[in-house]
Amino acid sequence: MAAMRMVEYAYASPEVRAVYDDIMTTRKVDAVNNFWKVIANDPAALKRTWESLKQVMQPGALDPLTKELIYIAVSVSTGCGYCIASHTAAARKRGMTDEIFHELMAVIGMASETNRLATGYQVEIDPSLK
Repeated sequence: MAAMRMVEYAYASPEVRAVYDDIMTTRKVDAVNNFWKVIANDPAALKRTWESLKQVMQPGALDPLTKELIYIAVSVSTGCGYCIASHTAAARKRGMTDEIFHELMAVIGMASETNRLATGYQVEIDPSLK
């Protein structure tokens, strides 16, 4: 259960509705997900978070699918189940196949394992890597 109530579109202020409308238009969806509904309890945070996310996730040097894959990897690493679900769905819309997903999970798992080993062994960074 969320720590805050969800702000449904029908009960949202005009300021929140404007952000909701932009989210739905940009993402080509019929409704906003629960993340945005909870964040909407603070309209300034809702707007700031949406604007930042929209800017960062737009196509650039990295294509949108790559950005979603990175988002999934960070979400797995930080343990955010909601973010994993949301960005996995977004990645699938952008062309992620089951094969890509399985390979991504293998890379995340391997990175987690080797990161823990390097940390535990306190491996000194090679001068050639600096």
